[in-house]
This record gives sequence, structure tokens and C-alpha cells, in this order.
Amino acid sequence: MDSKSLAMFQHLATELHFGKTAEAFYVSPSTLSRTITRLEQELGCQLLHRDNRTATLTAAGEQLKAYADQQIEQLALLKLALNQQQAQLTGKLHLYCSVTAAYSHLPQLIDKFRQQHPLVEIVLTTGDAADALPQIQHQHADLAIAAKPDNLSSSYYFHHIADIPLNIIAPTIACQVQQQLQTDSIDWSKVPVILPEHGSARTRFEKWYRSMQFGKANIYATVSGHEAIVSMVALGCGIGIAPSVVVEHSPVKERIATLEINHQFTPFELGICCLNIKKDNPLIKAFFEAIK
Repeated sequence: MDSKSLAMFQHLATELHFGKTAEAFYVSPSTLSRTITRLEQELGCQLLHRDNRTATLTAAGEQLKAYADQQIEQLALLKLALNQQQAQLTGKLHLYCSVTAAYSHLPQLIDKFRQQHPLVEIVLTTGDAADALPQIQHQHADLAIAAKPDNLSSSYYFHHIADIPLNIIAPTIACQVQQQLQTDSIDWSKVPVILPEHGSARTRFEKWYRSMQFGKANIYATVSGHEAIVSMVALGCGIGIAPSVVVEHSPVKERIATLEINHQFTPFELGICCLNIKKDNPLIKAFFEAIK
């Protein structure tokens, strides 16, 4: 018993008029009659008392009509539910992350989301990792890959994705910095240092440097972005602090070495961040569901 035949019978059992049902399904009355006859043969009972135009239901016909009503209603509900599930999200989702995060973490985070929601346009902005939360705060971005600060405001929602070690790095090329680091007793106050302009990495470095009682740091430069720090260290300008993932993905990583120091920096807690008030936005909600 196919669904079209059942639908034709339900309509006829409701209207009790062959002409109206034939017209509704774009078939001839004779085709409709043959359909009803096949149903009766399949079920082995008479469903209708009929003449040339009208019909009345038999007891078996009443039972089949109740069954048809139920099945057609269930099918309609199923189609509605499936359509709602398959409804494609549209719009723009603005993401912010560092250049390194765009290589190291973003692809695996975004692949499943794009498969599920291919009509959503992804707008990506890259920049200094330390600017991730301000980008969210000022609503220049909907989501950001960010390092969790020691005191994260309750206005943000943070989804942890990885712990990223921080290291003091130094150049491996022959340079003045290398000579200073190879002495038996390093005068750290004279070793040039390249620091981030702001952010958690700078805070961690300053805390470590004070704890070591090296004196006043010889700051060679403050720069925006960990990638810039790695490049300047590779050029022999000084030592710096950088997340291990930035060094690993740097094209100049062969020119850099990690210094063995007697202090371990607290790793970055890397995550996807958004404003709490935007967490239930359909696009943002769908993104977090995809990465979970």
C-alpha cells in the first residue's frame, strides 16, 4: 500500500465524491476507481459502497480511514521535523584569532561547522592574540580564539580547547645575544628582551623576571603579536617569550632555541570566547555545538 494510494483513499473517504478526489489528485475518475479497487484487493475486503459519482464507507473503510488519517498526520509531522532539522543557517560569523591560531587550531574547529552550515559566511580577522578579548568586547568579532586571562570577566563565555606552554626563546645564529647567553655567569640585565605590548604573556614574563631578581630588564622592543617576537628573536635582536605553538609553526623555527630556565611558566589556557549575552545567537550556538 503506497502513500499516494492511501492519501487518495483518505481524501475520497472524507469527501465521498469521486469527481472531487480525482480532480484534487489530477487523475481521471476511472484511474481513481482502479486505485480503490487495488486497495480492496490488497486488503481482501470492500472499502466503499459506490455508484458513478458518490460513495459511502463500509465498516472496513471506516477502519482504513482512521488508519490513513493517523499515518498521513504522522508523515506530515515527520517531514516538518526533518525540514526544521535541515533548515540551513545563513548569515555572517565573524572570527578573530592570531595568524598562528588560523593555522594551528582554526581548521579543525571550523571544518565540522562548515559541513553542517555551508551557507554561513565566515569572516576571519587575524591580529595580535592579546587583542582577542577586546575584539569581542567591542563586538568587532562574534568569536575569538583567545588565551584565558588570570581573571576572566563574567561577561565572557570561554570554551577551553587546549593548554599551550610558554617558553623563553633565544636565537641560535651567531650574534651578540648568543655570546651573552654562553657566558658562565649571565648578566640578565644586559640581555636584550623583546616583549609583547600587552597581554598575558607579558604579565607572565614580568612576574618571572621579578622573581629571579635579575634587576631592570633591558627591553629592546615591545611588539604586537607573538609571531613578531619570534621573528625578531630569530634575527638575533634579543630573547623573548612565546607560546610553543607559535614557534612550531614559524618559518624561522630552525633559528630559535628554547632556553632552559629554572622556572616553568603557567601555560596558556586556549579557548573559543564570546560575550555571554551573545551565546544563544543561532550562529554562535551552532558553532559551539559543532566543536563539542
